[in-house]
Amino acid sequence: MLKRICTIAAIVLGYTLLPHTHAAEVKVEKSDQGAKVLIGDELFTEYITDSGGKPVLWPVIGPTGKAMTRSYPIGEEQVEGERRDHIHHRSIWFTHGAINGVDFWAESEDHGITKHREFVTLKGGDQGLIITRNDWLDADGKKVMEDERTLVFGADEQHRWIDFQINMIASEENVVFGDTKEGTFGVRVAGTMKADSEPGGHIVNSRGQTDGQAWGKPAEWVDYHGPVEGEHLGVAILNHPSSFRFPTYWHVRTYGLFAANPFGLHDFRGADTPSGEHTLKQGETMTLRYRVILHQGDEKAGRVAEAFDQYRQAAAASP
Repeated sequence: MLKRICTIAAIVLGYTLLPHTHAAEVKVEKSDQGAKVLIGDELFTEYITDSGGKPVLWPVIGPTGKAMTRSYPIGEEQVEGERRDHIHHRSIWFTHGAINGVDFWAESEDHGITKHREFVTLKGGDQGLIITRNDWLDADGKKVMEDERTLVFGADEQHRWIDFQINMIASEENVVFGDTKEGTFGVRVAGTMKADSEPGGHIVNSRGQTDGQAWGKPAEWVDYHGPVEGEHLGVAILNHPSSFRFPTYWHVRTYGLFAANPFGLHDFRGADTPSGEHTLKQGETMTLRYRVILHQGDEKAGRVAEAFDQYRQAAAASP
């Protein structure tokens, strides 16, 4: 495990998007629901170990103090611009719709759950660090697989970011990740940011495709930006070049769903394409890596392409 932690630290620690900026102090503290991440004394996000049968991050507060992911169904109050649909879209989360035939994505009857087992590390500093272990259980409580997650949190004057490394471990038996669009690393953006509202926001990817054209396409990164409480803000997700099946495909919708999914090839490309199904043999590990950047303005103002170049260079320099 130490080797894995050192490797991800070499990739993500010390990240800064703008020259001559200073990283903010990050605190990570145990909470009743899991662990809170603070920038100075202000809440950035909370790692909630169980919401809808899975760990999530909520709320997610951007660099100007605004919440940048949907509140429903976790928050108790109705928020302007939010649709109360897709109850399983919980802020920021990670699941998949077909793992050995079990649906971990939707919160339907007999769905699987991702059960938090333990915090391995909670640490603050120039950047915050959370490492967890989780067990994936079917509706009868049978363990299907497990994962180990490393989350690194940081901020400067104009951005906040979260790096994710998820190690999927076939601990019990062979694990088949099914070909379905219902997955995998998900964000539900703030309701007013969605591209199909007025004035609404926009989706743009690294290949220049926008809004509905970006759905089901491979790309190195995607940015979703739009109005939030009188400001124009954006959420970018970058796919790490060493991540499984880079560049990933994107299940990104104009109503606010924003997900990276390397498995759903039949839905994205058509039934005549090779299957996106993948089998992880017992004892094997598969790694997915993403960087989420919360920024001001559109993808150009947020310097998302430049941020990806830094991410790629860090990957090339890592052991």
